[in-house]
This record gives sequence, structure tokens and C-alpha cells, in this order.
Amino acid sequence: MTTQQRPIGSGFDARSTSGDVLDGIDLSGKLALVTGGYSGIGLETTRALVAAGAHVVVPARRPDQAKEALDGIADVEIAELDLGDLESVRAFADGFLATGRGIDIVINSAAIMACPETRVGPSWEAQFATNHLGHFALVNRLWPAIVDGGARVVAVSSAGHRHSGIRWDDMAFEHGYDKWQAYGQAKTANVLFAVHLDRLGRDSGVRAFALHPGGIMTPLQRHLPRQEMIDSGWIDADGTALIQFKSVEQGAATQLWAATSPRLDGMGGVYCEDCDIAAPHADSAGPVVAGSSIGVFDYAVDPEQAARLWRLSAELTGLDAFATTG
Repeated sequence: MTTQQRPIGSGFDARSTSGDVLDGIDLSGKLALVTGGYSGIGLETTRALVAAGAHVVVPARRPDQAKEALDGIADVEIAELDLGDLESVRAFADGFLATGRGIDIVINSAAIMACPETRVGPSWEAQFATNHLGHFALVNRLWPAIVDGGARVVAVSSAGHRHSGIRWDDMAFEHGYDKWQAYGQAKTANVLFAVHLDRLGRDSGVRAFALHPGGIMTPLQRHLPRQEMIDSGWIDADGTALIQFKSVEQGAATQLWAATSPRLDGMGGVYCEDCDIAAPHADSAGPVVAGSSIGVFDYAVDPEQAARLWRLSAELTGLDAFATTG
């Protein structure tokens, strides 16, 4: 079933918190995997899932830091994973698959944003490689466990997808780097990934969603100079926020809602914001400002571009769990 890109009247909104969307939801016996689950909204996501009864696996590029951040939270396991290194993705996935467990929820929350020009792997642009290709490889390698659990796969995108569609003629920014266009391309890729994964996986009971969590002040901003945030009108010279950012509990709510809401049973392949399915951008009121909910741009949910990106990602990574069936 193709899900319409329209709000469904979830009963939640931008102010809803992780506790609100998980109220009354019992995740006992469920296994969730949360990349980036030890920092920012990922940490709150891990905490909330555990509180609802889930066992949470947190792959971490910095396991020692993850252990410190997650200290005191029960039912969490940590394993090393660097999304920018396909060999690290393979090692993590092989280790997990060897345990024979199924996965009920995957939340791809790890990301980097607006970083200086950085190359990883075979000279891939780091934001596209980490935010998209690493998660693409992870999900394809973990597919036996994902399909075994009939999982929901949640790709954490951003309203930042407005900065750029997929730059088919220069995806690697070989002809001039722009950190915000690179971030936008990576976030568009997250949405397109969910669109096509949902098409490929729904007959096996796997559904996929993408989302904008909202504007939240977290370590994601670590690459942004203070002056740039002042010039953008995010904060004043004293560091006081000039726009209404979400709390981490509000920021984690949409990905938790997408991962667990019974209202989404039988649905998928859509972009969400403020704990509901988002409207197309052309139908979304209000100016485009930092942290705002603006709906989804057409190019980010275009099924033809989604299929094209999937094929290209499979070529780049050498991975496609659906190569003989999709």
C-alpha cells in the first residue's frame, strides 16, 4: 500500500515529548537498534525506548564515550561501529547476525552536519558517506535480522533537505564544496532511502519512515562557528536562543512516534515532522527558518529518484539485500 504524504491527525504536535508518544506503549521483548544512541536526541531515544521496555543496541564510533553517556541505563548494549568505514559496518553486522536475534526497530539517528570538507573511504564526501551510505550498508547487511523482526526502519532526516536535492552530476563535490549543500544532499538521501526501502520491504512486513526531528541544540552543531549561529539569527552574542528550539525530549519524539505508533501500522514510505506525517512543502504554511517544520520537498519523496539513489548506493557500497528480488 502506498501511503499518502498527508497528516493523519496523530493527536501530537511540535510540543509533544518522548514520554507523550510512548505513553501506554509496551515494548517489552522488543529489540531496537539506535545509531547515535548516546548523544543528543539519540541518547533521549535510547532512554525512552528502555523505559518502555525495549532492549536497545547502540552502535558507537566512540564506545568509551557511549558507555559513559549510557551509564545507569539498563538493557543497553554497546558495540563499535564507524558509519564512515564500510569494513567497520561489516564487522558490526556480522557480530550482531551471529547472535541470531531479530530486530524490531531500527532508528538511524547518527549524523554529522555542516562539517569542513572531509573525505572518507574511496574519497567519498563525509556527510553523504556517513549519514547515508553508512546507514544504507548497515541496513542491507542487517537485513536478515530486520526482516526476521518485521522491523520499522526510521531514517532521521532534517528540514535541511531543502538545501539540496541529489547532485547527480557532482555528488562528491569534486568541483567545489559547500557544507550546507552537502548536508542537504545527505538529508535528502535519507528520505529517498526510506521511500525505496519501504517499497522493497513492505511485502516482507518491513516498513520505513523518514523525518525531521525539529530544531534542537545538540552536539550536532559542533562544527558550526559561534559567529555563524549568531549571523544566522539562531542565538545572540550571549548565546541566548533567538528562535524556539525544541528540548531533546521534544526532538526525540517524532522518531519514537514513527518507530512505535500503532497509527502507522500498515503505512510507510513517508516523511514525518512534529509527530505526524508531514504535508508536501507547497502545502505547508510559514516561512523557511532554522528549526521550522516546512513539509517535504517533492524531490525528496520522488520514487524514481529513490530507486536511482538505491541503485547508485548499491554500486558504491557493493551491497544490496534485494539484488535477486527487488
